[in-house]
Amino acid sequence: MTCSVMWFRRDLRLGDNPALLEAAASAETVLPLFVFDPRLWDPAGSPRQAYLLASIKALRDQIGGLVVRWGDPAHEVERVVAEVEASSVHIAADYDPYGHPRDVEVKQRLEGREVPLARVGSPYAVAPGRVLNQQGNAYQVFTPFSKVWRDHGWRAPAETRHVSWDHSLESVDLPAVRVPGGMTVPVAGEEAALTKWRAFLDGGLATYDVDRNRPDLDGTSRMSVHLKWGEIHPRTMLADLAQSDAPRKAVDRYRTELAWREFYADVLARRPDSARDYYRPELAAMTYDDPGEQFEAWKDGRTGFPIVDAGMRQLRAEGWMHNRVRMIVASFLVKDLHIEWHHGARHFLDWLVDGDIASNNHGWQWVAGSGTDAAPYFRVFNPIDQGKKFDPQGVYIKRYVAELRDCPLDELHQPHDPIVDHAEERREALARYEAVRRA
Repeated sequence: MTCSVMWFRRDLRLGDNPALLEAAASAETVLPLFVFDPRLWDPAGSPRQAYLLASIKALRDQIGGLVVRWGDPAHEVERVVAEVEASSVHIAADYDPYGHPRDVEVKQRLEGREVPLARVGSPYAVAPGRVLNQQGNAYQVFTPFSKVWRDHGWRAPAETRHVSWDHSLESVDLPAVRVPGGMTVPVAGEEAALTKWRAFLDGGLATYDVDRNRPDLDGTSRMSVHLKWGEIHPRTMLADLAQSDAPRKAVDRYRTELAWREFYADVLARRPDSARDYYRPELAAMTYDDPGEQFEAWKDGRTGFPIVDAGMRQLRAEGWMHNRVRMIVASFLVKDLHIEWHHGARHFLDWLVDGDIASNNHGWQWVAGSGTDAAPYFRVFNPIDQGKKFDPQGVYIKRYVAELRDCPLDELHQPHDPIVDHAEERREALARYEAVRRA
């Protein structure tokens, strides 16, 4: 009986999974495999580890068993292939700076056994590298990318078919992870993703264009973690959006947010160095302060700026933060505390369950002024004004900053024992930028 291997990575679902369909079509049985790679697992924060474990358990329950291994994927995948005498291995393409060369190495190892590594599909509606301008070059900024991305279009969701699973191999035990005290990790798995998505389609989508920036409202889909681990494919979501009766502005706005995710993936695939280095290298000469007590206060949500502290405490409570607030707290770190964006990006990856290096690190570079945004460095978010505008009744602040729950509204958004003076630090940030610009 012939057997193929479905090597799951960031596609922890059975529906709309082209690689799984090809695996099932190429052999009589399919062996489901997940490999814990220490080079990815060890640097991940415990919230992300905990969510991944929950998602793997959900997938294992769906299948009725999952072969789990631990170690270097090039070795472990080859060993599994030898153990079941597999005829092929199937994956969704990975475009990350680490994932792509890893897959090349696995492919080369399998070629020695005359076993193909078949790459089918990707975690994106439009794979990185396919959205190009008329000269055949990649787009440097988002707006023209998004227009061509929409015109390019995407395939319909892949069908779901019966799979005969091979459960003949032993698995290693799943690792144990303890999340930080007080944190609640979201429910994981394909069923949870589809349930949450359908609820958003029936509810929040209708007002998404006006509510998405309001952290005090339940105005976002919170689908980022499900997209991160491939518990749902964006192609499925885009197909549902096309059939939605929600107002066009709301649908278009949500589709644009999906395009941002694909844009940053495209940028990272084109410029893998930008995961760690400056996308605009001239900004690397900016003068920054060393992280110290103020950095620790920022991480703990003790800056004295209510909207900033609420966001940082939400991160510790839920492993997630509202996107508008992510921009506010990032701007505060870089522009008010003058701490380099790398430190904030790393802290986010330590705590976010949806931590994605393309979206996270390029989002931070966007705020720092060193990324793909066409606007220069002088955008500085005023945390007081941002709080008043996007949390007008202080509902979000009071939800996460317990000591302000009895604070009158007319005082709520003002700094409380602030660690810096925003107006003064804004001037300092602009002066530092001007020094770089003139150099």
